[in-house]
Amino acid sequence: MKRPLQLVLAGLLTAGVFACGGKPAPTTTAAPAAAQPNADSLAAADKARQDSIAAAQAAEREAAERLAQQRVADSLAALGKTTDAVRTMLATMVHFDFDKSNIRPDDAGILDQKVGILRANGNARVRIAGHCDERGSDEYNLALGNRRATSAKQYLVSHGIDAGRIETQSFGKERPLDSGHNEDAWSKNRRDEFDVISGGDVLRQP
Repeated sequence: MKRPLQLVLAGLLTAGVFACGGKPAPTTTAAPAAAQPNADSLAAADKARQDSIAAAQAAEREAAERLAQQRVADSLAALGKTTDAVRTMLATMVHFDFDKSNIRPDDAGILDQKVGILRANGNARVRIAGHCDERGSDEYNLALGNRRATSAKQYLVSHGIDAGRIETQSFGKERPLDSGHNEDAWSKNRRDEFDVISGGDVLRQP
């Protein structure tokens, strides 16, 4: 009886071994290697990068051109304002006392400004026109207006301005600024007017 029992136990042990170890060990599958980019993909990426660089450079050039154009426009605008301001200063009138042609002290400063402008603008030429109030004869006032224009010219010349750049003219009492018949009107009409006759397109400040 003992031997058959031993055989049964041996068979059970053998069966257990096969049950536990007979199953094949699982195999691991290696992950596929990452796909390498082909030549077309590399070329497309390089072209996209070059296009981006070219677009950025074009935008920079356009911005630089706009800035340059704006600077030119600003310079021209400033130049125009300067010319207008200088022309206004140059056109400022001087006035005279009744029956006088000498330059008054308060008007000497106005002429000094004109000296500076004419020195800074060597091509500019001016005309000085002398005027009178309504009193006196036409002949007398024409002569007085001429003396007034000449007096202003002599002042400019004495401060270094070439006499050939200055013309004089007299209108006597023919062109009053104020048509009134009182001292207020007369004081306005006793004057020298200054006009730029050439070289005044672009005027620099002194």
